[in-house]
Amino acid sequence: MKNALASLLTLAAAAAVIWGIWMWGFCRFYVEPDHMAVITAKTGSPLPPDQILAQIGQRGVQEEVLAEGRHFLNPWLYSRQIVPVITIPPGKIGVVLSKVGAELPEGEFLANQGQKGIWRRVLGPGKYRLNPVGYQVDIVDAVSIPIGYAGVVTSLSGAQAPEGQFAGPRQKGVREDILQPGLYYLNPREFKVDVIEIGVNQVSLLGRQGSAVITKGQLQTQNVAMDELQRSLLDKQQEKRASYLAEAGAGRSAVAMAPAQMERADQRQAPEEKLAGTFILNQFVEFPSRDGFEISLDMTVEFELLPKNVAQVFRGFGDLPAVVDKIIMPQILSVSRMKGSAYGARDFIVGEGRERFQAEITEALAKILLERRIVIHSVLIRHVNVPGQILEPIQMASIATEQDLTNKEKQNTARKQAELNTELALIDQRRGQVAQETEKLKAEIRADQEKQVAEIQADTTRQTAEIEKETAAVRAERVTRIGEAEADVIRLVEGERARGHQLKVAAFKDPQAYNLWRFADSLNEKIAVRILHAGEGTLWTDLEKARMGDLGGANVIQRQP
Repeated sequence: MKNALASLLTLAAAAAVIWGIWMWGFCRFYVEPDHMAVITAKTGSPLPPDQILAQIGQRGVQEEVLAEGRHFLNPWLYSRQIVPVITIPPGKIGVVLSKVGAELPEGEFLANQGQKGIWRRVLGPGKYRLNPVGYQVDIVDAVSIPIGYAGVVTSLSGAQAPEGQFAGPRQKGVREDILQPGLYYLNPREFKVDVIEIGVNQVSLLGRQGSAVITKGQLQTQNVAMDELQRSLLDKQQEKRASYLAEAGAGRSAVAMAPAQMERADQRQAPEEKLAGTFILNQFVEFPSRDGFEISLDMTVEFELLPKNVAQVFRGFGDLPAVVDKIIMPQILSVSRMKGSAYGARDFIVGEGRERFQAEITEALAKILLERRIVIHSVLIRHVNVPGQILEPIQMASIATEQDLTNKEKQNTARKQAELNTELALIDQRRGQVAQETEKLKAEIRADQEKQVAEIQADTTRQTAEIEKETAAVRAERVTRIGEAEADVIRLVEGERARGHQLKVAAFKDPQAYNLWRFADSLNEKIAVRILHAGEGTLWTDLEKARMGDLGGANVIQRQP
């Protein structure tokens, strides 16, 4: 019995060792950090035709992946593949294409989790373990709206919004709410974002050189990654505008977009790089004057798109190049022709006429474009081209007039110079007089000051002598009074002392008795007097009988019987 039990224990121990060697040596594997293991089951029921990821008990690639760490799987039953996890860096998003799940309803192309197709939800920055067999993740830039811009959102999914209205939830079209500057994680398959400059922009009509729209550039920040995202977004928007301008330039007028660049301190840009993406197309501001001459001019119009109106302007007319091309430029040309035809050619040469023309254009453009939610701030006319046959006589007349004015001004200048020289001479003369008067005043002031100082010193000396005199009198009186007080003290003390002696003598009623008392009172306290009386015996015998006691320091006279 004991042998059988020992054999069983031996077999169990051997089986445990073999099992441990099998699990630790053949079944164990390690998934490193930032990786995951895709597991394929070699056994189980086969997958249906429309299923690509297997569940537990099915043969094929398992839907669940294994995270980093130590795992144990039977290599005869499972195979594995170690792949990196899906990492989405900051400023990026992940657009997920699911190859598994339920089919989408008809008309839908965005899926929710558990459905097959492009997920509506995007993955933000982070790490995700999605089985690469069933899920495809495209990493794209997040939407970063720069400062000075607004993002107009166009929904790409849902039912089409009614004509002339903004898109609501689950509707396709332009949305009323805009994106303020910042970072947004939006699905590019669900929303399209157009960045439009807000604030003041310029439309410059450059006469025969063409026209351009000058817009604000990207403001640099301290965040390099954010700057790159914003620059990428602006580049994509510029590509859209370039495509629009290329299409609009075929057979009709269009404008060129020239974004103003703001150069970083640590960057060096060549001049041709600063205007990269600029498109110059022929566009003129020409109109006949009232007297039949052809006038062309350079003009700059400052306009502004308010944030509250950006979405409505975009929904009605499109991006900024389209707004300028369809609305602003035609109105500039129309108003310029209409207002300019009321002026003669001479009015555009003389400053007052051009200034009045500029004010009328500004007022008319501001009124017309305000109805379209575009604010006009100013219109500046910088150069006017007038035909030579009228320009030259007007210039010669103006030159003659200016020459006459110049000669008159020269005469006035000469007269003023003579008056100035006279005044300068008078000023020098007056300066000398003032200097003499100043010296005189300084001497008078100095003498007066010295006089006042002498008077103050004499008065001080006199007051000092008087004070010393009064001090001496006080000292003399003090000495006198102190002497009298000391004499009085001596007189009073000695008088009282003599009176005391008189009282003592009167108390003894005998001067001799008083003197004896004084004598006894002045003796030393330790003196003792022994008076021995000699009787019948001899002197030596009496001395032996005498007893000297300790009298305690008192003056005692003892008589020996």
